[in-house]
Amino acid sequence: MATEYTLHQRIGFKVTHLARIMESRLEKQLSVHGVTRLQWCVLRGVGLEGVTSPSQLADYIRIARPAVSRLLKSMEEQGLVKRKGLDDDKRFTEVELTGLGREKLSACHGLVRELNQHFSEKLDAETYEVFMAAIDRLTDGEDVQLTRL
Repeated sequence: MATEYTLHQRIGFKVTHLARIMESRLEKQLSVHGVTRLQWCVLRGVGLEGVTSPSQLADYIRIARPAVSRLLKSMEEQGLVKRKGLDDDKRFTEVELTGLGREKLSACHGLVRELNQHFSEKLDAETYEVFMAAIDRLTDGEDVQLTRL
């Protein structure tokens, strides 16, 4: 069979392989602080980017709303976030970080930055820009709700 048809030459395999490498390294780093990748996404979204409603978090993390609800419940049980109804209306919930959540955000922020830097520095600036644009182009119009990231 021709080389261009082998598994390791497929875009899906290559992108998945890179994602799993990055995912594994990140999970290992975050686990030192008892934080998962998805919890990190919530901490960052709420604490650094002002994403405070469960629906906004689902869009921000790009996972399904029920998955965010489960995630927020576990984070609330761990004391990382608290949810409150806006104007005592439980249909409209706002998420905020607790003191512990802010501590975890601060502790993990540098680790995530280092991981990002490790991989982005493997590319020169022009290649990095082309790579990021290619990823955006490949995901454009692919409106799939993921149950996990």
